[in-house]
Amino acid sequence: MKRREFVLKSSLLTSTILAPMSISSCTLNSAIESNKIGIQLYSLRDEMVKDPKETLANVASFGYKYVEGYEGDQGLFWGMTNLEFKDYLDSLGLKMISSHCGNTNDLSSFKSNCAQASEIGIEYLICPWAGEDLSVEGFKSLAETFNKCGQIAKDHGIKFAYHNHAYSFKEIEGVFLQDILMNNTDKELVDFEMDIYWVVAAGQDPIEWFDKHPGRFTYCHVKDYMSLPENKYESCTLGRGSIDFPKILAYGKQKGLENFIVEQEAYTGTSQLESAKDNFQYMSSLKI
Repeated sequence: MKRREFVLKSSLLTSTILAPMSISSCTLNSAIESNKIGIQLYSLRDEMVKDPKETLANVASFGYKYVEGYEGDQGLFWGMTNLEFKDYLDSLGLKMISSHCGNTNDLSSFKSNCAQASEIGIEYLICPWAGEDLSVEGFKSLAETFNKCGQIAKDHGIKFAYHNHAYSFKEIEGVFLQDILMNNTDKELVDFEMDIYWVVAAGQDPIEWFDKHPGRFTYCHVKDYMSLPENKYESCTLGRGSIDFPKILAYGKQKGLENFIVEQEAYTGTSQLESAKDNFQYMSSLKI
C-alpha cells in the first residue's frame, strides 16, 4: 500500500508540475471574439453612398460589432452630426471604434475631427495615405507631423495612427520609409495600423515587422491577396487568397495587435455586401 500511495502521489505531483509547462509551451488557439472584428466601411463604399443607414443595418445583421469609418464627400458621419451618427449606430448595436480621416497636414481640421471623434467614443483617428513625397526627408517631415497629430489626439483623449500602403515598405536610400516613420515618432503618441495585404504586396513578411516593432501595430486590416496574370494582384474575399491569416494574426496578437478590421477593395463574382458577410464568417471561424 505504501508503494502504491507513493506512486500515486508521485504521479499527481508530476502532472501538477508538468501541466502548466505543457500549456505555456504551446499556443492555445481560440476563436476571435466578435467584438474584436470590425469592418472598414470603404469596403462598402458604393453601398454607403447609395444608402448609409441601410448599409450599416446590413453590417450589423452580418454580426459585426465594430466599424471603422473613412472621410468621404459626406464627411466622417455621412451627412449626420457626430451625435446623430452615434445614436443610429447604438440602435444597431454597432460602434465606430476608429476612422480614417482626411488631410492630417491641416492641424486645425484634424483638431476639429478629434473633438467630434472624442465626443462619441471613437478610439483612433488614422491617417490613411501619405504617399506624395516618397523620400527619406519627406518621411522624416511626415513623422514630425504625426507627432503633432498624436499630441492633439491625446489632448482630446483619443489616439492617432497611420495606415500603410505598399510604398512605405519599399527601400529608398537603403532604408524602409516605414522604419523612418516608426523610428521617428513618439511611441506614446503614434500607433500604426498594419494593412497586411499591402505589406505582402510590397514583398515583405508581416511577422518580421511585428518582431521589428513590437507593440506599435495595434490595429490591422485583414485583406486577402490574389495573384493575377502579368504580375498583377488584387484583394479578394478572405480565405480565397494566399495570405496565411491564422498564423499572422496569432503572431501579431502576441506582439500587441488588438483589433482586426476587415477590408476589401476588389470584387470578382460577388457583391460588396456578400463579401462583407462572407468575410465576417471567415473571421469568426478563425482560431488564433
